[in-house]
This record gives sequence, C-alpha cells and structure tokens, in this order.
Amino acid sequence: MDNIDLFINLLVIILLVPAIIYVYKLDKNLTLMRQNQDALMKLIEALNDATYKAENSIPKLKSVTESSSNDLKEVVDNAKELKDDLLFINERADNLADRLEDAIKNSRQMKETQHPIEHKLQPEPANTPEPSSEEISRSEAELELLKALRAIK
Repeated sequence: MDNIDLFINLLVIILLVPAIIYVYKLDKNLTLMRQNQDALMKLIEALNDATYKAENSIPKLKSVTESSSNDLKEVVDNAKELKDDLLFINERADNLADRLEDAIKNSRQMKETQHPIEHKLQPEPANTPEPSSEEISRSEAELELLKALRAIK
C-alpha cells in the first residue's frame, strides 16, 4: 500500500504543479482586469454623460430647427413675391423702352420727311438755342437706360 500512496501523492503533485501555474496566471489576469475595471467604469460613465447630454439637446435642436425653418420659409415667400414684382417691373420697363425707342425713331423719321433737303443742306440757324446741358444729359441718360434694358434681356 505504500506504493499506491506514494504513486497517488506523486500524481497529485504532478497535477498540482500545472494547477498552481494556471492559478498564478489567472491571478495576474484578474489583477489586470480589476485595474482596467476602474478605467472601464470611467469610460462607461463618460459615455452615459455624453448620451444624456445628447438626448437633452435633441428637443432644443428640434425647436431651433423649426424656428429656423419657419423664418427661412418666410424669407423664401418674400423672395418669391419680390421676384414676381421684379419680373413685372422688368416687363413694363422693356415695353416702355420699346415704346420710347419707337417714338424716337418716329420723331427722327418725321424730321427727315418734313425737311429732308433743308435738313441735310442747310446749317442750323445761329439763333437757335443750343441744347442745354440738362437736355444733353437727359438724352444720354435715356440712351444709357435703353442700353441697360437691352442688356437685361
């Protein structure tokens, strides 16, 4: 029986050596995990705080978005009205420019048909007053207006 007891004791010793080594490694890993557990808890707390803040910001963001959306809608509606008004004014200005141009052409044609020879051959009488600077600037302004209106087309 001594041999069997000795054999069993040796077998237990042989099995205990890997168990001790395994327990030592397990203890190291558990210690590391406990140390990292504090960092992990801090990370989880920070994540919870960020989530809480994000959830609280969502209603504020929605209200600001709705307010901005309403303001933007008003601006767009006003812009559409102004666009329509500007289109109407542009059409009226085009029509007015065309009528003005036709009137100028007609008046020039009428002057040439009334006195075609006299107009071409005779110099203007000396006692005819020269156009004032206001009249010159006015006709220049009319020409500039016509050019600008044509450029808009």
